[in-house]
Amino acid sequence: MARSSTRPTSRDVAQAAGVSQAAVSLVLGDKWRGRVSETTAERVREAARDLGYRPNLAARNLRLGRTRTVLLVVPALTTEFFAGVYTGAARIAAQHGFGVVLYPSPEGIGPARDPFASAQAALDGVIASSMAADALTAIRGDQLPLVMLDSDPEGSLGAATVNLDIADGVRQVTEHLLGLGHRHILHLAADVPSWTFEVRARELAAHIAAVPGTEIRTARAPISIEGARTATETALTTPGPRPTAIVCDDDKLAAGAYKALRRLGLRIPDDVSVTGLDDLALATAIDPELTTVRLDAELFGERGMQALLAVLEGREPENGDIPVELVVRASTAPPGRP
Repeated sequence: MARSSTRPTSRDVAQAAGVSQAAVSLVLGDKWRGRVSETTAERVREAARDLGYRPNLAARNLRLGRTRTVLLVVPALTTEFFAGVYTGAARIAAQHGFGVVLYPSPEGIGPARDPFASAQAALDGVIASSMAADALTAIRGDQLPLVMLDSDPEGSLGAATVNLDIADGVRQVTEHLLGLGHRHILHLAADVPSWTFEVRARELAAHIAAVPGTEIRTARAPISIEGARTATETALTTPGPRPTAIVCDDDKLAAGAYKALRRLGLRIPDDVSVTGLDDLALATAIDPELTTVRLDAELFGERGMQALLAVLEGREPENGDIPVELVVRASTAPPGRP
């Protein structure tokens, strides 16, 4: 992203807002109450946002730890997974005297409004999920020390990336289904432009293609139960051999697939096996209980916070993806007779 070679200064903010530099310092340092009017404070904040002003990195490094606050940017909180990420991050942060502010990006992806009126003056760093990455530019989080979660390490915006071993999770699912004898597989893919879902599609296709006589079809759906139900019904009522197994990009999609199969009079797993990915509470709430890949959300958050602390302290973050585990339950079985 191209940026101006001249970083805006507090003097620029003062001129844009028509106030003194002292007033700018008071407002952006959150010490303005009783000293300047609320109208003036808002004018300063707006000028700072418009100019993209923040203290320079050298000055930030000198005062690092004064606010001891980091921002965790995640997709909209539609499952408990990101609550687990927050819990893990906050646990490690508390051990080091930091606080974590949780900021769900509206609609899961896309631009977000700046959650801080001080144009990042109140933050020491950011941890962000790849699915919420588009929010970073709008809140200028990409200009702060940044750790990306669930993100392509080759093209990451961040100083570090922390990933779950999603590729291995997909491998475990595929080997489980192929071992049961499934050869006609439907991939119910999340219709979200994100690196993590691209990995799932690529790994699934590669592992299935390695076995002769296999076939994979893909149906895309928004991450919602009704969206998954509609996509599954459409895929299963089109001409051609009926899939004997459905691999879902997450557990919520699997729940939608369950509804579609029941509406079509098909039994799980007798007629069609179903797998998910996440191991949410939903996985054991549906019947039959779902075979899925367990992702340790709290450990994910812990590792993300540990990586950000390393970045802030100039250390090398821990390497290596976080292991994941296939949990076999009652939704998968050998394919029934056609």
